[in-house]
Amino acid sequence: MVTARPPASVRGAGLIVVVQGAAGLIVAAILLFRAFGGASQRGNNVFGTSAWFALAGGAVLAAGWALLVGRRWGRGLAVFAELLLLPVAWYLAVGSDRMLIGVPVGAIALTALVLLFSPAALRWVSRGDQPGSASAANSEPETR
Repeated sequence: MVTARPPASVRGAGLIVVVQGAAGLIVAAILLFRAFGGASQRGNNVFGTSAWFALAGGAVLAAGWALLVGRRWGRGLAVFAELLLLPVAWYLAVGSDRMLIGVPVGAIALTALVLLFSPAALRWVSRGDQPGSASAANSEPETR
């Protein structure tokens, strides 16, 4: 179901998720270009890695687009993607000692999660922002 306009927090998270999905597709294209250039070696399947990034990037991009246009199904996929990015950010910052990459990745993922779990986003996803829905302002008993 599509609402007239999702809250600003949902649109902000959608923008972040769209950029992340586009980045995944760009990585897939770069890997595919490298694979055709001969970078695929024994034990290093660049074609498979490219396909994985294309699939994941496309799904994340679709989730971000869904959030931007007001489709609630995008939120679940976006939350899942951001939760998966947190351990990646931790590994980049701590495990690989690449703080300059890991900290921004983690901050962006946390920002998207905060936006997706904001009160306005929760009302939107639970359909509490639609007229005639169950809410504290509309708590009168139903007449039969």
